[in-house]
Amino acid sequence: MILPWTDHPGEFLVFRTAARRRALVLALAVLGTTSLAACTAGSGQDGNRPGTRAVADPATRPDLRRFYGQKLDWRPCGDFRCATLTVPRDYDRPGDGKTFALPVAKAATAVPGKRLGSLVLNPGGPGESGVRLLEDGVADDIGKGVRARFDIVSFDPRGVGGSRPALTCLTDDRTEDEAHEAPLYPRTDAERADVLADARATAAACRRASGPLLPHVGTNDAARDMDVLRAALGERRLTYVGWSYGTSLGTSYAEQFPRRVRAMVLDGAVDPSLDWRQRVLNQSTGFRDAVEEYADSCADVAGEACPGTTPGEIRALVDRLLDRTRREPLPVDGSEEGLDAAGLVSALSLSMYTPEAQWEGLSEALRAADGGDGTKLAALAAGDEETPDTDADADTGPAASEGPAGDVPEDNGDAALMAVDCLDVPHPRGAQAYWDALAPADEAAGVYGTSGVTGELVCEDWPASARRPHRVHAPGVPPVLVVGTTGDPATPYQEAVSLARQFPGGMLLSFEAPGHTGYGRDACVDEKVEEYLVSLTKVRPGTRCAP
Repeated sequence: MILPWTDHPGEFLVFRTAARRRALVLALAVLGTTSLAACTAGSGQDGNRPGTRAVADPATRPDLRRFYGQKLDWRPCGDFRCATLTVPRDYDRPGDGKTFALPVAKAATAVPGKRLGSLVLNPGGPGESGVRLLEDGVADDIGKGVRARFDIVSFDPRGVGGSRPALTCLTDDRTEDEAHEAPLYPRTDAERADVLADARATAAACRRASGPLLPHVGTNDAARDMDVLRAALGERRLTYVGWSYGTSLGTSYAEQFPRRVRAMVLDGAVDPSLDWRQRVLNQSTGFRDAVEEYADSCADVAGEACPGTTPGEIRALVDRLLDRTRREPLPVDGSEEGLDAAGLVSALSLSMYTPEAQWEGLSEALRAADGGDGTKLAALAAGDEETPDTDADADTGPAASEGPAGDVPEDNGDAALMAVDCLDVPHPRGAQAYWDALAPADEAAGVYGTSGVTGELVCEDWPASARRPHRVHAPGVPPVLVVGTTGDPATPYQEAVSLARQFPGGMLLSFEAPGHTGYGRDACVDEKVEEYLVSLTKVRPGTRCAP
C-alpha cells in the first residue's frame, strides 16, 4: 500500500525547482541539523534547560479562553468536513489581535456507539499540508478497526498550505525559477562566496516576504495549536500519529502537555537532543547508505529494470554520472540548464523514501542518463515522478478550497521547511562553522554530507528562538510508541532508538526494511500500531516487523 506522505517525500527534501534551490534545501532535509561534537542534553534535573517545558493549563488563562472555547463550524467539502481553527500568532500576547486561521479537515469514519474520539494526523515536513493528506486518501488507508473507533482529522500547521497568513519566500526580484550551478563541495574562496551569497539572498527573500511570521512558526507554537485543536474537537486527551517531522511536533506536544496525551505514535523519529551538525551527519549518512543499499538490492526490488547486472556495475554507473554532471549538466527536455550534480544527488536521495514504489523508476532514469538523457532524473529531482496517489489532483477538494491566496504559492513547502527548521534548531552565526563542517561531512557521507552542510547556510542569519537541543522531558506522559525503520535514510533508525529511550515508558517498534517510515507500508507494523491506538496495547521490548 502506497500512502501520500511517502509518495510525495517533500518532508525533508523539497527540490522542485532550480539546482541551487535544491542544494539549499538538501541539508534542511535534516530537520534543522546539528555539532559533530557532543550534543546538548537537558532534562531540567541535570542543570541543562530543556527546549520545551510543560505548560500550565492554558485553557484557564483568561487571554486564551476565547481560543480554547471555540467550536469548529464543520461544513461539507468534497468527501470530508472542513472547518477553520483560530489560534494566536504569539502565545505570549494572544490579545494583540494577530492570529493564524488554520484549515482543518475531518473524515467522519467513526461508527456511532463505538466512537473513541478523533485521531489527529500530521504528515511531516515541516511544510506538508495535513488537509491535503486527507484529500490524497489517507483515511481510506487507515485500518478499518481504527476508522470505526475514530474520526480521522488533520490540519495545516501555522504558516503552511492554507494557513492564513501563510509563509512565502518569493519576492518580486527573486523567484523560484532562478538557477545556476551549485557545487556539491565548495572548496575555493570563490565557490564558497557564491554559495554563501545565494543562501543569504534566499534568507533575505524570506525576511522580506514573511518577516513578521518567521519568529512564530516554530514547532513549540504549532504544538500549542494542536492543543487548541484538541479542545475544539471536544477531546479530553489527544490521540495522535505523526510521521517524520510530525514526530517533532508530537514530542513537543508531549513535553508541553504530557497529561493531555491518550495515545501517541511517532513514526520516522527525530531525536531532539541532536544539534545541527549531528543531524546533518546522521541524515546524509543515511542517504549515502540507502543508495548503497539500492545498488545491493536493486535486483530484488526493481528486477530487470536495474541499470546494472551487479551491485558493482550500479555503483560504477552512479559514480560515472556524478563525475559527468560535475563537469557538464546532462541535457533535459524543455530545460536550458539541464541536470547538474546537485540535481543528480537530489534525484537519488528522493528515490530512497519508498523503494517498492520508486526504485524501478530510478533505475530507468539512471539508464537513460547513462545514455545522455537527464530528463527522467530531472523529474525525480523535482518530485514529479508518477506514483499512485500523487498530487495530480491538488487543485480540487478541501486543500484547494483552503489554499493560500495572493502571492503565496499553493504549495509553500519550501518556505515552511526553511522557516521551521532554521527556527527550531540553533545555527552558528558566521560562515566559518559551516566550512569547518565540510571535511568531516565529506569523510562521513561524501556528496550527501557536503551538500547537507551547505544547505544549512540559509539558517546562518535567521531569527533566533529559545528552543535548544535537549532530551525529552515529559513526566506523566503515558507510554508513547516510536516506530523506527532500520534502513530509513531521512530519519535514521538510531534516532528512533534514542527517542523511545528518552520517553518515560517509551516503546520501540522496529521495521526491518529500507525506506522512510513504517506505518502504512507493512501489515505487521500496521497491526501493532492500530492495536495500540484502539486498545492502548503495549508493544513488547524488542518487537520487530519485516516485510
